[in-house]
Amino acid sequence: MDSSRISLRPFKLTDVDDMMLWAGDDRVTQTIRWNTLTSKEEALTFIKDVCIPHPWRRSICIDDRSIGFVSVFPGSGDDRNRADVGYAVAFEYWGQGIGTEAVKMTIPQVYSEFPEVIRLQALVDVENKASQRVLEKVGFIKEGKLRKYGYHKGKLVDLFMYSLLSTESIY
Repeated sequence: MDSSRISLRPFKLTDVDDMMLWAGDDRVTQTIRWNTLTSKEEALTFIKDVCIPHPWRRSICIDDRSIGFVSVFPGSGDDRNRADVGYAVAFEYWGQGIGTEAVKMTIPQVYSEFPEVIRLQALVDVENKASQRVLEKVGFIKEGKLRKYGYHKGKLVDLFMYSLLSTESIY
């Protein structure tokens, strides 16, 4: 994939049909906290009520068509030094480096827009090898395994904690 075709931008209501293609796919949503979207109305409500007002959620686009998302949840108060990162890409684009490129594009934007954030972190299911590779390719360090850390869609799971400090980022 030509990386010049990949962009990040805020979600728009007009993304609803494209969003249904990936957020309506169980293969994509199986590893994220979102439930699979089941209707265009549900997707439109999700874009309007969740994506647009979110502090930092961007649509991953190919030629300005939404094919996934990157979200950053900045901490507040005593946690203002860190932010959690999450992402997903449409199934048809898996294995093409798009997730890696999107996370790579996210890093400098987040450090610029949230100057108090010095640590980006991501929790990844130990079974999700592809997501682990994405983080490692962009410089995140695997800090350790959090055993039985939390529930994901009703199942108690082990997660790996990854982090990238602003002083380590090359972007």
